[in-house]
Amino acid sequence: MDEKSLKDKVEATVDEFIRPGLQMDGGDIEIVEVDEATGVVKVRLQGACSGCPMSAITLAHGVQRTLMAKIPEVKQIVPV
Repeated sequence: MDEKSLKDKVEATVDEFIRPGLQMDGGDIEIVEVDEATGVVKVRLQGACSGCPMSAITLAHGVQRTLMAKIPEVKQIVPV
């Protein structure tokens, strides 16, 4: 049985559901760290997203909502 790690699940979900939207607006996202034990995912918004006043909303309503809905093991998203 080939069980994906939490990091693999997060990367796949980001690639499929989050990154395309960010890239359409000139931004991107980097997965800095995934803590398998606590479910904490550290991310860094890049490009146009890094200095955007809406980045907090993007992080909370886009990234966090999507990851937590698709991957129950994800408990928190932390910007770095």
